[in-house]
Amino acid sequence: MSWLFLLLGVLAEATSHVALKATDSFTNPLPSAVVILGHITAFLFLAQAMKNIPVGVVHASWTGLAIALVTVLSSVIYKQHIDIKVWIGMTIIAVGVAVINLAGVSHHH
Repeated sequence: MSWLFLLLGVLAEATSHVALKATDSFTNPLPSAVVILGHITAFLFLAQAMKNIPVGVVHASWTGLAIALVTVLSSVIYKQHIDIKVWIGMTIIAVGVAVINLAGVSHHH
């Protein structure tokens, strides 16, 4: 269940960051609300994930997956061009997160 909370935190964070562009310096109310609620939601989910997953693993997975998801969403939603070097970097991040998961992370108490 902790990994589900982590993934939901990533989704909330990525949504928040992608919406940030549409806030127009927080003058556009709907995207501004999405940003604020997205960050709050992300931290609530991450706090739940940290109950059974070490903080470092949660943080590394959260940031890596969020970076990759924000990049993909931005290229789709805002039609931002992403060159091959960026995609290679995203692949490296994905592999890193997979290695962390395959390492059989021990639970802390």
